[in-house]
Formats: sequence, structure tokens, C-alpha cells
Amino acid sequence: MPSLKSHLVALYLRHTRKRAFASPASLNEWIARARLTQSHRPPAAIAARLDIGERSVEGRPVYEITPCGKPARGRLVYLHGGAYCFEITSYHWGLIAELAERLAVQVTVPIYPLAPEHGYDDIFDFAMAVYAEVIAATPAAEVAVVGDSAGGNMAVVLEMMAAARDLPLPARQVLISPSLDMTLELDAALERRDPWLGIPGGLEAVRLYAGDMDHADWRISPAHGDLSVMPPTLILAGGRDLLTPGTTQFAARAKAAGADVMLAIEPHMFHVWPLIDMPEARAARDRIVAYLAKWRDGLTEARPPTEAFS
Repeated sequence: MPSLKSHLVALYLRHTRKRAFASPASLNEWIARARLTQSHRPPAAIAARLDIGERSVEGRPVYEITPCGKPARGRLVYLHGGAYCFEITSYHWGLIAELAERLAVQVTVPIYPLAPEHGYDDIFDFAMAVYAEVIAATPAAEVAVVGDSAGGNMAVVLEMMAAARDLPLPARQVLISPSLDMTLELDAALERRDPWLGIPGGLEAVRLYAGDMDHADWRISPAHGDLSVMPPTLILAGGRDLLTPGTTQFAARAKAAGADVMLAIEPHMFHVWPLIDMPEARAARDRIVAYLAKWRDGLTEARPPTEAFS
């Protein structure tokens, strides 16, 4: 049974965040308000726990996170969610900090440009530049990727782009409530059960970053791309998440293409629940850490942080 706290969180989301996705106008109003208050900088409490460096790629910030007093072994790239329209949040930073500390890895956090001020080309030109730098500096076997929501979409698209350019691919990845197929007819009944996402605002978010691109294009809906290039992947999805039917179909397609995919669906959970402090999130984080630890433990030795403080 779901915890009392998860019920309270779902209730709170339904009466706050879900309003952003009620209509195109609502989403744009929330974006405009967010621009006045949101900051990409790590919260002070997180900064006090970790060694945090900031560098610039194509004029935009990229954070490099390492655990204090521990040699890092391996490198994660964390791609945050937010419908490509909203900035990284303290919830993302909390998960990033936990992964850095529990896995003793370096975590690279690109602060990519956002829609509607920027479109697909700006977003992915930057993301690809960061990925290319990471792969140039760190052996691919020592790189893993974690992405939530839109960040999960970005992770798979970047891998397909990298494969097309003959760049090495990461060794492992975790996708949390990813958005992978924008062509599906979304389930109105599931939308009513989803305490967070809504169809009208979600489609508006896709329009804002995709522009005139066909939603069936793999660069927007990677479910329609070459899924055989994916590294071993853990996908976490919630039974009350509007995106989960698409995620289930994606996982089936990826397995049919020969990819090593593990799909875990928590029936009572909602969108990106592992980011929120509640019992179900702690269980999900344990699962993520256990999955990535198998990769990290296979690395032979610790390496100094890569370009962490340039």
C-alpha cells in the first residue's frame, strides 16, 4: 500500500503543479513566473556537503560534483527534467547529491537552455557538446547517464546522436519517468488519476521546444529511433503517470531491438516520485544505486575528478 506521505504529496501536486498542465495558457503562465524565481545553482545545504565546481560549455554552466573526502570512481551525467521548459530544482539536486555520495562518483550536471526562449537546436547543440567533452575526457566504460522526465528523453536522443557520429556510448543508464513517445494518443482516464501531468499543457511543452518538427521524428520521440544502440538501462515508471503507457511500449520495442532493458513499474506512484522525500522514493533510490553500483564496482580504480574546477 502507498504511504501516507505519498498520498499527501499527490494531493499537494494535484492542487498546485497539475494546474500548470491544465492548458497551454496555464503552462506559459507558470513558465513566466518560474523565470522570476528559479535558479540553477545548488542549494546551500547541498553545496556544503559536496565539492562543487562550475565550468562553461558554449557559454552555459556545467557543474561537476564530487563527494567530499572520497576518491571518485566513474562519472555520471545527470540530465534533469522539467518538460524542457523548467530549470533544475532542489529535488534534482537532492538526488544528485545522494548518487554522488553513495556511489562515490563524479556527477556532471549540464544546465541546458530552456524553451520557449530556446528551441530544440539550441538545447541539443549544447547537450551534445557537453556529452562530447565528457566522452573525450573519460573512457566510455566509466560513464553512465541518469535522466528524469524530459532528461530521460534527452539521454536516449543523445545516445542515438552519438551513435550516428560514431562516438562511444555510455556504459549504463537510468531513466526515471521518461517522456519517450510524443505521438501516442494519451489516456484521458489515466490523466484524471495522474496527480501531476495533464495532456493540454504537456502537448504545449512539446510544441514549445520542438517547434515545427514532426513529433514522430526520433529526435523528439526516441521511441521511433534505433533502440539497439541503447546501453543497459533501468527504467522506473509509476502506474499513475500519464507517460507510463508510452514507457511500457518503449521498453518492449527496445527489448525487441536487442537492448538490455529492465522496466520497473510502481503501480501507485506518480511522475518522478524518486525525487521526492517519501518511503517509496527511498526504495527507488536504493534500486537505482544498486543498479549503478554493479557498473561502478566493475571499474578498476579511482580517477581524479575530470575538469571539475576549470
